[in-house]
Amino acid sequence: MQVHLDEVETRIKQQAAEFDPAVEGYVTYAIGGQGKRLRPLVALLSGGATGQIRDAHLNLAVVLELIHVATLVHDDIMDEAERRRGQATVNARWGNALSVLVGDCLFAQALNLSTTFDNGDISRSIAQAAREVCSGEIIQTQRRFDLHLGIDDYLRILEMKTGSLFAVAAELGAVINEVPEETARTLKRFGMKIGTAYQIYDDCLDIAGNESIIGKTLGTDLRKGKLTLPVLMLLKSASASDREQYCRFIVEGKSEEMTDVLRNDAAGAPLTAAIDAGTSLIVEAQRDLDVLKPGVHAEALGQLCDALRELLDQLHD
Repeated sequence: MQVHLDEVETRIKQQAAEFDPAVEGYVTYAIGGQGKRLRPLVALLSGGATGQIRDAHLNLAVVLELIHVATLVHDDIMDEAERRRGQATVNARWGNALSVLVGDCLFAQALNLSTTFDNGDISRSIAQAAREVCSGEIIQTQRRFDLHLGIDDYLRILEMKTGSLFAVAAELGAVINEVPEETARTLKRFGMKIGTAYQIYDDCLDIAGNESIIGKTLGTDLRKGKLTLPVLMLLKSASASDREQYCRFIVEGKSEEMTDVLRNDAAGAPLTAAIDAGTSLIVEAQRDLDVLKPGVHAEALGQLCDALRELLDQLHD
């Protein structure tokens, strides 16, 4: 598997050379920060678990990562984040105007690459997933500081902005191998669940993480009025008087006070409840893997779930 991941990494870096020399340096910087490459990994493992890993799987992995990086560039602009993957964000180095265009270039290149698949349905699925990601970000931005946001609304936003790319990675990894439709649909559900669980982890990390260890700007959700699962669980379980106080903290931008409350088990352990919700999604996702024949790659998908559960468990400490 490492050989395939290394090839994907090489191909990702080669994408910068597709741009005008005046643009190439910005793209190189944006894609150069070594991320986890989780979406490429899911696409490759899905391919290996349903047949052979083909050249089309490598291209799929590159396309999905370019879309993901594009969304990160745009996210950092909106959040005014200064650090990402251990280095200064694109917007911190070159400002918002140029960063928006770098993100646009990455989106455009990803969709351009997606037209090379022989199966037109694959290109359409990628485009639809990209649309879902952007739509999810719009809805989340629209509902910042919205104290009426429900947990179901929040989870739907997560499915759109994060789950959709994981879902299409798992689904198309199988579609490339021409598996039965039911198998592809089951893997799509698997991807949606682990993607949503991963975003829950990321949202909890924003509250409980250590910025110097993580290598990116934390605490942006509360400062920007994004009501994530721990916050929503806190508001749901709080008494009327406590809820009024917490809402005032949110509206007045008192993120440090809210962080203290969220980390406090005496407030109903909202952080723990959110972590448990993410863990439950992972358990459900692992059951979806029963559709696969036993093998190294199917086992690796299960191990990916185990690793994500461990990340969530670490936030309890």
